[in-house]
Amino acid sequence: MSNYLEHLEKDFEKAMWELYYAMLNEAGYESRALRRMLREHGGKETAQRLIRTTKLSNGYGNLYQLGRLDLTVEALIHDNPRWHPLFSKQELKKLQQRLIRFGYGPALEAC
Repeated sequence: MSNYLEHLEKDFEKAMWELYYAMLNEAGYESRALRRMLREHGGKETAQRLIRTTKLSNGYGNLYQLGRLDLTVEALIHDNPRWHPLFSKQELKKLQQRLIRFGYGPALEAC
């Protein structure tokens, strides 16, 4: 892995932890599952696991109900093109489709 991608992956892991704390502080939602996954798998692998699953996570559903899809892993990646090199085109397409399906406005713009 190139030095650039290693640095990017470390920055992404930090962003994932910041997302976890934003869920907690801004939406009052504590995602124990996300915290556990981040500790066990790191940021990138956690995101990939969440994107690849066909069953939506409880966290995604809870954030949808709270009107805070902006605090999902999918939105974190979609809304910041800096993270796109860490993910395949298929992963980016899948997360965008998921956001669109649930009415996330910014997802209407292509990745």
